[in-house]
Amino acid sequence: MDRIIIERITCYAYHGVLLEEQTLGQEFQVSLELGIDLSGHRQDKIDTAVDYRTAVAIVEKVMYGPSKNLLETLACEIAEQLLLINGVNEATVEVRKPNPPIPGVQGGVSVVVTRN
Repeated sequence: MDRIIIERITCYAYHGVLLEEQTLGQEFQVSLELGIDLSGHRQDKIDTAVDYRTAVAIVEKVMYGPSKNLLETLACEIAEQLLLINGVNEATVEVRKPNPPIPGVQGGVSVVVTRN
């Protein structure tokens, strides 16, 4: 399967379990890997390809939508909506908090889900 990879879509949003996360917000990063079929690539036309601007718009819609407690919920919701794009056969989504409110965690936390 061929892939389109979109890395680190950055959103400032209000998700998390803690009240501070829901009121003050924080940065999130979302990366996508879309499984597609590029056998028709020779046509070189946007109307026969997966327009990845649509995928970015889906991420923004979910991330700027109603507050969720869990990264898991965000990742699953994004993946399920990405599968509605014509031509997307599989979606892997990573939702990342680069600066979680957890003492000692310096590298961030993330959840990765794959749906097909």
